[in-house]
Amino acid sequence: MNNRHPSLTQRPAFKQLQTHFQNIRSTHLRDLFAADPKRGDRLTLDVLGIYLDYSKNRVSDETLKLLFELARECDLPSKIAAMFRGDRINITEDRSVLHTALRSKPDATILVDGGNVVPEVHAVLAKMTNLCDRIRSGQWRGHTGQPIRSIVNIGIGGSDLGPVMAYEALKVYSDRELTFRFVSNIDGSDFAEAVRDLNPAETLFIISSKTFTTLETITNAQTASDWLLAGLGGSKEAVAKHFVAVSTNAVRVSEFGIDTANMFEFWDWVGGRYSMDSAIGLSTMLAVGPTGFQQMLDGFHQMDEHFRLAPLEENLPVLMGLISMWYVNFFDVQTIAILPYEQYLKRFPAYLQQLTMESNGKTTTLDGQKVDYRTSPVYWGEPGTNGQHSFYQLIHQGTALIPCDFLAFVETAHPLGRHHDILLANAIAQSEALAFGKSETEVQSDGTAAWLVPHRVFDGNRPSNTLLAQRLDAVTLGKLIALYEHIVFVQGALWNIDSFDQWGVELGKVLAQKIVGELESPDDLALKHDSSTNALIRRYRQLK
Repeated sequence: MNNRHPSLTQRPAFKQLQTHFQNIRSTHLRDLFAADPKRGDRLTLDVLGIYLDYSKNRVSDETLKLLFELARECDLPSKIAAMFRGDRINITEDRSVLHTALRSKPDATILVDGGNVVPEVHAVLAKMTNLCDRIRSGQWRGHTGQPIRSIVNIGIGGSDLGPVMAYEALKVYSDRELTFRFVSNIDGSDFAEAVRDLNPAETLFIISSKTFTTLETITNAQTASDWLLAGLGGSKEAVAKHFVAVSTNAVRVSEFGIDTANMFEFWDWVGGRYSMDSAIGLSTMLAVGPTGFQQMLDGFHQMDEHFRLAPLEENLPVLMGLISMWYVNFFDVQTIAILPYEQYLKRFPAYLQQLTMESNGKTTTLDGQKVDYRTSPVYWGEPGTNGQHSFYQLIHQGTALIPCDFLAFVETAHPLGRHHDILLANAIAQSEALAFGKSETEVQSDGTAAWLVPHRVFDGNRPSNTLLAQRLDAVTLGKLIALYEHIVFVQGALWNIDSFDQWGVELGKVLAQKIVGELESPDDLALKHDSSTNALIRRYRQLK
């Protein structure tokens, strides 16, 4: 593209923020709260049952005003509208970006190349529902006439991270008569452990690959077929009774032995990391049922509509996206921690790693220029309170500034004694401790020995958001996922990058295809890599 946009750093509001940053960078959260006794009540947003407390961020009213000005200078409202309209905003692949269409209402109209995609979406949902009803009721029978009791999802990246996260998040609502396993890694140990205690006669494999050519997925799928046939006497006809596909390549699916009537489509206007509410979520629907899956879609849709329609200052994804950008581009923050105080969200940080870093880990702007500012930070995290006994030391007293998102819920699925009150007390306490710390004077007043005082001082001024919802259910999960999807969009819009391509994953995959042949060749090939790569290939071959 030749349409040049002003660099982010040259926009007037950005320059004003640079000046403002110099004035506020050393201001402590203790001082911000002391100057505004109502800050903790005022800097909050309650949207769709999600309560955001953003008061413990190192921002003032002036900071927020300038950030919203910057968003308007970067045409954020028009970019939001363009995505929902179906414009081809994924410019490097010339594609629309319409994961929001996956959770649209049946009477909506969303056009791609002049055609309404909504009927196609709901046709696939209906087909998924039919399959799920047949399997969950026991109507679907395997090759030997036994009902399906085990589901193995085989995919990688977006075809794995979303489904496994959703399954774990909603496990309490799942059909416990069914066993679910997820295989993604090309490491054979992943497959071997997933199926070691399963009965082939009762197992259904979902093979999720848009092109049906993804090396890891198809290799694991072939191993699954071999395992199945070995357990069922080698009849090729068994494959059609124990495999379904999520793909667009009917020819490859048919060649594999899967009945194309059991192939579930998705579209090139849905990126892999945005696809868990498409047919990629078939395992999720099988686990929680069509009604539960629809509730999750409703949650997605509610957050979509909020993002599309709410004014910027009252827009939850916009606010959180701008605050994260403030830390990255002014405080030079390099990581953000996602800390769910909910065991069922144990895979949520891993899911967000792909969503955020594959989307915005870019160095090139939409008009082909190198950025002169930071883009995506590293996202990471673990559930509380486990993380408190491992890496929280770094967050509290380390040299890096690590903003945190605490996710917590008023109700628990398992009200066991005091457990949940203690869990929530820890979530709230951690945000307080990070913000306000413990001064040298306070440590001394505890009677701490002078030599020990420096070690027990907490500087504080470590920022965090706290997101509090009533309970983790399918609707709330949909809202949370859509929230972070749109935070990613806001960041990418300000950074003027394409958040929807992923060329960075391609080069290593191409080289691996070449190297695997060299590792497996019986001949001593003349290698043409660099000296390090050549030496590693030769050493592996020698030891093998």
